[in-house]
Amino acid sequence: MKVAEWMVKNPIVVTLDQRVQDCVDLMREHSIRHLPVVENQRLIGLVTESDLREVFLASLVEDLTIEGVMITEPLTVTPDTEIEDAAKLIYYHKIGGLPVVDEYSQVVGILTVADLVEAFIELMGLLKSSSRIDVVLGEDPEAFERVSGLIRSNGGEVISVGISGKDFGEKRTYFFRLEKCDVEVIASAIQEAGYKVVSSTA
Repeated sequence: MKVAEWMVKNPIVVTLDQRVQDCVDLMREHSIRHLPVVENQRLIGLVTESDLREVFLASLVEDLTIEGVMITEPLTVTPDTEIEDAAKLIYYHKIGGLPVVDEYSQVVGILTVADLVEAFIELMGLLKSSSRIDVVLGEDPEAFERVSGLIRSNGGEVISVGISGKDFGEKRTYFFRLEKCDVEVIASAIQEAGYKVVSSTA
C-alpha cells in the first residue's frame, strides 16, 4: 500500500509570517496537530501541537511567529512511499506525522499516526465480520504454505496474517484472520495435518 492511499490530501499549511496564536487557532478549528510550513509553496518546516505547547505562554504568544518554533528540515515521504516504510519512520523517530511532498518539495498531503492506525485496521480486516485461527507452525519452512492451502481447501479465505513470537525458545504463532466461515472444520483439518491450533474464533 502506498502513502497516497491513506494520507490527508491538501492539508492546511502556514507561512513564516503567521503567529503562534494563528497556528493554535487553526489546530483547534480543524482538530489537527500538524501544520506544514511553506515558502513559495515549498515545504520548509513543520509545526506540531507539542511544539506550540512548549512556547505557549500568554505573555509571549501574541506577537510570536512560528519561525523560531517550527521543526526545520522535517522528515518527509512521497505519495509513492510504501505505508510500511512510513510507519517505520514514525515509529523509530517517535513522531506523530509526516508531511507528504512531491518531486518539487510541494506539500500534497500529511500522514499521521491516526492514518496509519486506519490503514492497519483495514489491512487486518478488524472491522469486517470475520473468523480467526491461531496456529503454531513449528520450524518447517513450508508449513505456512501448507496451512494456507488447508484453509483454502476447506472453504476459508485469508484476509490477513499476523505473527507473534518471542525470544527464549518460544515458537511463532500465526494469526490467520479469515472471511466468516466454519472454523471448526478448518481447525480440525489443520490439527490432523500435525499443526497445533492454539485457538479459533467463528
